[in-house]
Amino acid sequence: MTALRLYNSLTRSKDVFTPIDPRSVRMYVCGPTVYDRAHIGNARPVIVFDLLFRLLRHVYGAEHVTYVRNITDVDDKINARAAERGITIRQLTEETAKGFHQDVAELGALRPSVEPRATEFICRGGDDLDMVKLVERLIARGHAYEADGHVLFDVASMPAYGKLARRSLDEMEAGARVEVASYKKGPMDFVLWKPSKEGEPAWDSPWGKGRPGWHLECSAMSAALLGEVFDIHGGGIDLIFPHHENEIAQSTCCFGQERMANVWMHNGFLQVEGEKMSKSLGNFVTIREVLADWPGDVARLAMLSAHYRQPINWTLKGLQEAEKTLGAWFDAAASDAEARPAPGVVEALADDLNTPRMIAEIHRLRAEGGRKALAGTLAFLGFRPDVYEAWKSERAPQAGLPVEEIERLIDARLAARREKDFAEADRIRDELLAAGVTLRDGAGGTTWEVAR
Repeated sequence: MTALRLYNSLTRSKDVFTPIDPRSVRMYVCGPTVYDRAHIGNARPVIVFDLLFRLLRHVYGAEHVTYVRNITDVDDKINARAAERGITIRQLTEETAKGFHQDVAELGALRPSVEPRATEFICRGGDDLDMVKLVERLIARGHAYEADGHVLFDVASMPAYGKLARRSLDEMEAGARVEVASYKKGPMDFVLWKPSKEGEPAWDSPWGKGRPGWHLECSAMSAALLGEVFDIHGGGIDLIFPHHENEIAQSTCCFGQERMANVWMHNGFLQVEGEKMSKSLGNFVTIREVLADWPGDVARLAMLSAHYRQPINWTLKGLQEAEKTLGAWFDAAASDAEARPAPGVVEALADDLNTPRMIAEIHRLRAEGGRKALAGTLAFLGFRPDVYEAWKSERAPQAGLPVEEIERLIDARLAARREKDFAEADRIRDELLAAGVTLRDGAGGTTWEVAR
């Protein structure tokens, strides 16, 4: 097999992927903040990194790959939405996380190896690494300071800050929404721990009752579950700065490592019908809304039609084309095959998840009549013919007559034609057509279908 090559946002180059330990390949991807139904833009990293997870399992063995995707269940948006709905924060996060799992399962995504909740890693007790211990280490190492009930990361203490974003401190400060606070040493310093307001969740800490800053959770969970340095960290391109930049700062300064992850991967932005998705524009689309009209496999293929690093334009036309393509693939695939991908498809994916090339390879398989290879490839990629066929059946137009009556009328029409009573045969055809049934006469006899 061709060597796996991945584009690294940190080095700005596409390099051969060499895991730290081939027997334990480790990947972390930023997951959802569970305050509302996930939108279609959230589906892109889910599908992209599910595809990478499948590829890594194929190359290194399923038992040798660990995929961690977190759930953020402590956040200002969560607090506000729970108060707005008059329910507890736990009720909101449980309900929203359940909805997220339903949505991504319908998109054909595998469950990650581990799916930690942020609240489980704030204060774990004992020697287990958690967010409180991470902050304590940063203070002890001179990279964080306490001020006015807050603990902040001291950006000036890290000369390499900005390496992922490739921007200077002045550029980052100008482009960021910097919170002005009198207790900050520097304008770019960011919160590691803050006091909780009345009614908000709070945890005990050496700095008083409070809760962690958003960036802190991923540093703590990834280190606790994957180690101080791991193989791949992924997420949307919008997370490069400040979220991923701050993760790197926290983790490398806490553990004294040069890197947090060896490879950083980011998927591109998503637009809807050529415009940025926005509630004010009326084009804000949730995954659930898409799944109400399309099977998850069609949405999955539409999402993979563009290379993951490129922007994608989410359109009705794109979904229609994906539906047509997927139907043609399933029609040409064998009904029984193992989930084993064709070599050409694996080579395409090994080239930094080159999904346009992958799709071209699948078209080639279909054209060459490789029914079993096509079926195995589609199964490997997460496409499910039973789900697709069930969707088609549910939405198929229905005849206005019972099947038994349709078959009786067809037999009567055939009898009339044998007797050369063509007027009666035509009358029966017209009766069936009025009921939404189209007849097709061929060498093998008469078949029927529901008219669209």
